[in-house]
Amino acid sequence: MTEPSPNFNRLRATLPPTLFAVSVAVLLLVVVTPLYIWFGCRISVSEGQIAVLVRKTGADPVPGSIIASKGAKGIQLDVLSEGRYFLNPYTWSWSLHPITDIPAGSLGVLTRFYGNDLTPGQILAQPDTKGILPDILAPGKHRINPFAYHVDIFNATAIRPGHIGVKVALVGADPLSGNVTKRNTFIVPTGTKGVLSETLDPGTYYLNPYLYNVAEVNLQSQRFEMSGDDSIDFLTIDGFSVRVEGTVEYAVSRDKAAKLTHEVGELDEILQKIILPNARGFARLEGSKSPALNYIVGETRQQFQDKLEAHLKTICGEWGIEIRSVLVRNITPPDAIASIIRERELAVQTRGMYAQQIEQTKSKAKLVRQDKLAEQNTEKVQAETIQIQAKILAQQNQQVSLTAAQQRLSVAKLQKAAADAQAQSVLAEARGKQIVIKAQNEADAGVLNQQSEAFGGGFEYAKYLFYQKAGPRIDSLQTNDGPDGFGALFNAYLPNATPAPKK
Repeated sequence: MTEPSPNFNRLRATLPPTLFAVSVAVLLLVVVTPLYIWFGCRISVSEGQIAVLVRKTGADPVPGSIIASKGAKGIQLDVLSEGRYFLNPYTWSWSLHPITDIPAGSLGVLTRFYGNDLTPGQILAQPDTKGILPDILAPGKHRINPFAYHVDIFNATAIRPGHIGVKVALVGADPLSGNVTKRNTFIVPTGTKGVLSETLDPGTYYLNPYLYNVAEVNLQSQRFEMSGDDSIDFLTIDGFSVRVEGTVEYAVSRDKAAKLTHEVGELDEILQKIILPNARGFARLEGSKSPALNYIVGETRQQFQDKLEAHLKTICGEWGIEIRSVLVRNITPPDAIASIIRERELAVQTRGMYAQQIEQTKSKAKLVRQDKLAEQNTEKVQAETIQIQAKILAQQNQQVSLTAAQQRLSVAKLQKAAADAQAQSVLAEARGKQIVIKAQNEADAGVLNQQSEAFGGGFEYAKYLFYQKAGPRIDSLQTNDGPDGFGALFNAYLPNATPAPKK
């Protein structure tokens, strides 16, 4: 055994015994209580699980009951979802269970284990009774107490394209009770057991299979080949046996699908009980009205097919069967007349072959004639085309020449106008120069006149000009002063000089 630590012994020696005992008890309570709560009271519900609680204390449960009432001992109806909880283990016990998972395309139906017993003849549970619940569980996860309910998983009702669903109610009022006149009807009103007039469109439906049964009915076109054992045999008016083979295309009408399938059965039963018996009966009655030859050649064969189709549409339409087409594909004649008919058909085919050859020859001759006419028309068109092209080319050349001449005329007119304008410009310029020269001359003459008047006459002014031009250029002059000397040349220009005598 481990000895107490020195600190513990020192504390025990220091404190009074009573206080020391209380301290130890408090310390143990502080340490032990969280551990007890964590390990003894904790409920850990993992993902995908539920916890079912069982109460251990309280009032005694009602004898025979599975689920305890509130505050009583026993299994509790409510469950704990995923998470962490803390409960007193003295009062409660628990157990873990997997969650109820409804897969996609399925549904769950609950059966309740607790409550009062069902009334005899009842299938569905009432609010306070045991039994099957009318409501369903949709796909997904559900927290269902396994001690209170049992879950049955069913596939959802899937109606394929081109089909409908006929609903049969499994619960409700008894159709045989009440009004006797309605006992022989095949369709019952809502709230009554039996086939309902309401149908389901293509899709997926989550219906409680304990409430409804759904029969899928094909509304698509059905083809039946009347051949072999299913062919139609009848006697003609002349006593020959004729076999008819063909095809019947039919479909179930949506409005009467529920009544038809309940009253008659599935598609094969509809065919065997309604379509074929009516087709055979009509064929034997109608077939006995004409000889065998008429059903092989002539218009009687087509009339027989049309009448058979009209008869089936009328009779089957009352049942809710839509006859879409009737085709008589082959009629087998009796052996006694088969060879005669074959020889006749061979002769007809031979005659047709010769007629076809004649028509081919005529067509070939007509084709040759058409080819020649086509060649002639082609050559004619080519000649006309060449003529039209030449005419168009000549017109185009004429138009081009005319346009060019008009352009040259326009250019000549423009050039003449330009020459006239240029001549007028030259004349105007000459007149301007003339006026300027005249004005300049008149100005110069006026100046000379004024200058000559200033010098007292023209001669004086001429001497002035002469002296002005010649004087600056004479550096020296050697001459004598005789009247015949070179110097006498300037005597006339001396002031107040006598002009030189004329010789």
